Amino acid sequence: MSIRLGVNPIMWSNDDMRELGAEVPLETCLAQARQIGFEGIELGHKFPRDPLQLTTTLGRFGLACVSGWYSARLLDRDAAAELASLRPHLDLLKAAASPVLVFAEVSGAVHGDFRTPLSARPLLKAGHWREFGRRLTQLAAWTAAEGVRLAYHHHMGTVVQSQVDIDTLMDATGADVGLLLDTGHAVFAGADPVALARRYAPRIAHVHAKDLRAGVCERARAGDWSFLRAVLEGVFTVPGDGSVDFDEVLGELRDYSGWVVLEAEQDPKKADPMTYASLGFGNLRRLVTERRL
Repeated sequence: MSIRLGVNPIMWSNDDMRELGAEVPLETCLAQARQIGFEGIELGHKFPRDPLQLTTTLGRFGLACVSGWYSARLLDRDAAAELASLRPHLDLLKAAASPVLVFAEVSGAVHGDFRTPLSARPLLKAGHWREFGRRLTQLAAWTAAEGVRLAYHHHMGTVVQSQVDIDTLMDATGADVGLLLDTGHAVFAGADPVALARRYAPRIAHVHAKDLRAGVCERARAGDWSFLRAVLEGVFTVPGDGSVDFDEVLGELRDYSGWVVLEAEQDPKKADPMTYASLGFGNLRRLVTERRL
């Protein structure tokens, strides 16, 4: 099987709104992830940042370190300065044998501010995409040379959110820049994750499998909610509990080899992590098995 199933700890402990799941110990998250059947897990704010402590902790639960989010500011600094900022995180991923770096530009981003609507997200002027793409390609070549592929995460409330943003980013960057396909963020932004999977299959380096509650999404768009309000209202859920056609998405990823990571930013007091992670894992495992991926 070329696809391995991992999970993000965000349904146990949220990184953008840390009061969500603040009471949940890291050990509970890791134990439940392993009990459900996941092979690996991405990093979150409760994880040790010392390489030995991290690998020892994950090893106790038989989990691989899949990857970890990095907040970039390439619009404000050149590739060399970004690499210097990235270095501790990159070295941690290398020490933990993580094959991919989850990378997102956060200059001016509004996804972490409960009061700021998504309409206030940053927009990159047409003339600035080429320089941004050049810096990103240079940085991605450097991380690739160290054995870690950069996977760019399109994300609500950031400079790369919409279908047009993703297309422009891919056109402005070289092959070293991989795409992280996030199904939930794609649909929320009005993009088609099936079409994205088809168009960029050779460059998809990582997948976040997140479902979307269409009714909540419609209200969020109509009301111009902030990203975090949408999260609290339950816009995201696990595969099989929303509107995303994961069978079609996986059908376009027939040649993909790597991690498919279950995600669902939810309030753990409203959506029990064990229950929802189990549901999402079961649905993903069934689809992957049926398609012999």
